[in-house]
Amino acid sequence: MSRVCAICAKTSTLITPRNKLRGKYNPAPKVRKYPNLQWVHLPARQSLGVGGASGKRVKACVTCIKTMHKTRV
Repeated sequence: MSRVCAICAKTSTLITPRNKLRGKYNPAPKVRKYPNLQWVHLPARQSLGVGGASGKRVKACVTCIKTMHKTRV
């Protein structure tokens, strides 16, 4: 299973952490950060950008899940 959000296609990113060591050269290794993916059931009324996947169970990032559960005014 790939680590990609089914709604927004968010994938992993490569980051370099900052080491604050009084201005001295301190190389830090690169670290791969993965999105927080959770299994979620898509609402049956809308597919939210996922082609024909309404009512299905997909892996989505937490940002998309929070956006999905917002109530519209």
